[in-house]
Amino acid sequence: MSRYAVDPLTALQAKEQAQKLAFAPIAFQAAQSLRELGILAVLDAAGPTGLSAQQIAERSGVSEYGAKVLLDMGLSALLVTQDGDNYVLARLGHFLLHDAMTRVNMDFTADVCYRAMSHLTETIRSGRPEGLREFGDWPTIYEGLSRLPEKARKSWFDFDHFYSDKAFPELLQRIFAERPKTIVDIGGNTGKWSLQCCAHDEDVHMTIVDLPRQLALALDNAREHGFEARIHGHPMNILDDSQPLPAEADIWWMSQFLDCFSPMEILRILRRIRAAMRPDASVYILELFWDRQHFEAAAYSLNATSLYFTCLANGNSRFYHSKDMLDIVEEAGFVVAEQVDDIGLGHTLLRLRAG
Repeated sequence: MSRYAVDPLTALQAKEQAQKLAFAPIAFQAAQSLRELGILAVLDAAGPTGLSAQQIAERSGVSEYGAKVLLDMGLSALLVTQDGDNYVLARLGHFLLHDAMTRVNMDFTADVCYRAMSHLTETIRSGRPEGLREFGDWPTIYEGLSRLPEKARKSWFDFDHFYSDKAFPELLQRIFAERPKTIVDIGGNTGKWSLQCCAHDEDVHMTIVDLPRQLALALDNAREHGFEARIHGHPMNILDDSQPLPAEADIWWMSQFLDCFSPMEILRILRRIRAAMRPDASVYILELFWDRQHFEAAAYSLNATSLYFTCLANGNSRFYHSKDMLDIVEEAGFVVAEQVDDIGLGHTLLRLRAG
């Protein structure tokens, strides 16, 4: 039975959770301030005996008033505990301070998503990414990635790379078991996957397909790493049918790419690849499916990030349920030759063959 089939809360628990949800944005900002002002680090250094509010204020350079209001919210948010007059870092506060995944997720939420989410209702009504106006006048965020403010751009790429990079070692072994000579990397972003492939195999040639601005960044990275002779660019908008795909490839690769499109757009993309590929070629899709996660926190994070796609990215994409993606794959004329879950931090790898 699905873990979502039964309401897990009593009426009293539900009412209590409702109040926490009502103030959740404030709790989030308090947690950010506790971290950014150095208060959590001060408590971490103090160890299990903790410190008084006055001591914390002195060591963090924050007023005692500021330290105390944040710490008291930290008590309610379970970030700290209190022993007499002393505040002590709790386990949740420790992970907020030290856990890389938590840091990446919080920075992405704070620097990219937070203000934009105030436009979510409007976005749902219009079908357009209304939150994107917080950054610029672009139809989707992808046209504006290179022009985001520095802090937001760094948090976006840190978030994007954190999850995909963890999967690289296993993926390289699986992909190069086929001994490909040519790989088309669709939606290659900054070129990290193509760089990894060239470092792994000295004979492989990569072609990155992406929007011109993003492709320029990827090719700069290729030159910087000495792979300009083996990493080639193919500038195009994948949704523009007048622009042809590359002609040849042993492998067609898409990593966290199809989640950037609506179901009908995914179908169009896959059909285009199906028409362009050789009969003996393989298509690999690396995606995060919220229903294929072992931990509730992972599914929660993916469903929350889907609302980033809604409000900021393009207004019509998301992290999909695996069945939805597999149905599209079949409709596009492919068969799934292999499906591997639990790669990296919850990725699923699909290997497709032409049906």
